[in-house]
Amino acid sequence: MRLSIRTSRLSRRSSPALALFLVAAALGGCSGGDLGRTRQDFLNDDMHRWIGGEVTGSVGLRASQFQLTDLERQLRDLAYPLIEPPHSRPAWRSVFGDYAALPSPWRQQVVFDRTAYGRTLIDEPHRSHTSRYAQLMEDVRDDTTRFEPFFAAAVQVIDLDKKRNAAMAHISELSPRERADAVARMQENSLIVQWVQQCLERRISSYRWALERLVLQAPDSLAADADRLIGELAAQTANPPVAAQPVMGQALSVRG
Repeated sequence: MRLSIRTSRLSRRSSPALALFLVAAALGGCSGGDLGRTRQDFLNDDMHRWIGGEVTGSVGLRASQFQLTDLERQLRDLAYPLIEPPHSRPAWRSVFGDYAALPSPWRQQVVFDRTAYGRTLIDEPHRSHTSRYAQLMEDVRDDTTRFEPFFAAAVQVIDLDKKRNAAMAHISELSPRERADAVARMQENSLIVQWVQQCLERRISSYRWALERLVLQAPDSLAADADRLIGELAAQTANPPVAAQPVMGQALSVRG
């Protein structure tokens, strides 16, 4: 990328502050976006549509060709922060708005390591041990905050899918392709809810492992607060507004 500058004028009139501003602007343009934000060319209304195709493909089902409704789009948007493992990317990558599709838990090659989060939390440089507790509690609070909006959308989507399913018996000249796409969309939506539920259960397991190691290595009264927050998230996850059953009887592989 080239930055056009009249050097003769700069040499006479520019201040050090202006020069720094121009350099910062050039670097900001090359980085692909503002610090901490996803690049605008990555953003679109259906940027999380892939979640439906991934979750159905992982269990051998086809994805629906129907366009997403507003609620279905919202369901996928709210699902992504919950299925992406906390601190799954190095900090320098998130600065540049890194974004990647994730494999669903039903893919056989996916192995869940409940120790990964805790090891990252403990191994990263920190000014004091209390900051590790603070980070753990912040991550748990973030999940608790995301829980209600996601499941509020899930309740509406699943309820509308029940109505869609009932309506198919009364739709005239329903083609096999239309029926297949309708069924596939309902399967997608249900599987996405199950995916999020499983990810929440995994997060809780990871948070507990991390807290146990923090207590072992750096005991602090903050451990009681962290344990309370994890317990609250676990209670919510154990009683979700939308129940989901295991898909096709496939067990998840757990390590650690």
